[in-house]
This record gives sequence, structure tokens and C-alpha cells, in this order.
Amino acid sequence: MEAYHYSQFNAVVYVAKFKEVKNADAVRTRIVKAATVVGSDGDAERDAVNFAFIEAKLITSPLHLQTAIYQALLSESQGSLRTKTIHSEIIWALNPTNNISEAIKLFGVSSKTTDLILVHVTTSHICDVQQKMSAIVEGNLVPMSTIAESTSWVDIKKHYKLNGELALKEVSGDETLQRSIIDNVVVSTVAMKCVTA
Repeated sequence: MEAYHYSQFNAVVYVAKFKEVKNADAVRTRIVKAATVVGSDGDAERDAVNFAFIEAKLITSPLHLQTAIYQALLSESQGSLRTKTIHSEIIWALNPTNNISEAIKLFGVSSKTTDLILVHVTTSHICDVQQKMSAIVEGNLVPMSTIAESTSWVDIKKHYKLNGELALKEVSGDETLQRSIIDNVVVSTVAMKCVTA
């Protein structure tokens, strides 16, 4: 697990990646249920799943994820969240369109998720974040430096509509350069989303 400090927003962001997730469908069901339960039981369940659950195969690099986090923090600081929470705003920021339902469907946890990234935004240092994450996700905690190992470059090109990108065609024989270009385009798309939305 890693912690990113954003002093300009008085925020600490905890991020963890899990591989070989065995209970993705149960996690998704639990998130949906937490949104509908009322009273103190509902509050406790919402607190337990108070994370952004992100499909790891659609993240190209740590910078891609950090850019979405930064954009969500910026929107929250300006009082201009387009979604209900900072965590859903991160997922919205990752999606190339402005449709939040589509963002959750593509970038959120699904029954097919095998690699999952969890993000928790707070204003204080919390000792038990990793424990809370591990209590929800049945999988192997791995370093964030392994992000690219999970990336589905085919899906990234499809969702960001990059299959016809001329710059990629020009370097079609160089997979490393292609992935670098894709990452640059995706990070720029996320960084510009608040401006274009």
C-alpha cells in the first residue's frame, strides 16, 4: 500500500493493488447493498466500503491513477463534484466520457475483475486502512509498481478510442513506445477532463 500526500488539499490518499482477486462479485454486491441500507447498519457498511474500487486492467501507470485522484481532489476543493463522493469522482475522472454510469461499469469492480486497485481519500493518517482493504478484498496485495503488469492495452485503446491513432500506427512495431504514447494520451485526457466537461 502507498500513501500520497496532497498538502494543498489537506488530504492523504491511500492506494493499494490486489492481484488474483477471488471475490470481485461479492465486493460489487456489497457496494451496491451499502448504498441502499438505512440506519446505523447502513452507515457502518458504507464506512466499510468507503473506497474507490478500480479495475486495474484499465490503468496504464501510477501517473494515470494519480492524475484522476488529483482531478477529483481539485473538483472537491472547488465544490464542483459531478458525482456523490470523492471516490466515485475518481472513477468518473478516469472515464473518457462524462457518463458516470458508464464510468462505474468500465472502471469499477465487476464480476470479471481479477486485479483491483483500492483508493481511500481522507484528511488524516489512518493506521487501519490496509486492514480495512484486506477485510473486503480476497486477493494478494502487491506493490503499486506492478500496475502495468495488469494493464490490458487492447481495452485501453478501445475505451479511449485510440485504435486509429496515427502516432500509434507510426510505431506499430515498437510495443514499448506504443505503450508510452498510449499512457501519455490517457493521462492527458484525464488531466483535461475537468476543462472539457
